[in-house]
Amino acid sequence: MYMGVVVGSVVSTQKAKSLVGKKLMIVQPIDSSRNNIRSEEVSVDTVGAGIGETVLMVRGAAARISDSSNGQNRNEAADSAIVGIVDRFDK
Repeated sequence: MYMGVVVGSVVSTQKAKSLVGKKLMIVQPIDSSRNNIRSEEVSVDTVGAGIGETVLMVRGAAARISDSSNGQNRNEAADSAIVGIVDRFDK
């Protein structure tokens, strides 16, 4: 898992069947000092995150099975998913 800040959203009318009805968000990955790391990425939002919120994200196989509403479909067209909203973190 890693952290990021939601910086925007994506609207896509034509997409893979497994993404229909899913909210896509643009997330800037951050480190524990809130510094940007890597480039922004698009993630499937499974928790209802909003712009400006700090979130927990997973990648790869964990992203494909993170949304229980899809019956843990390992064929989902997602490589990144938001799986939690961070209330706070202490360092």
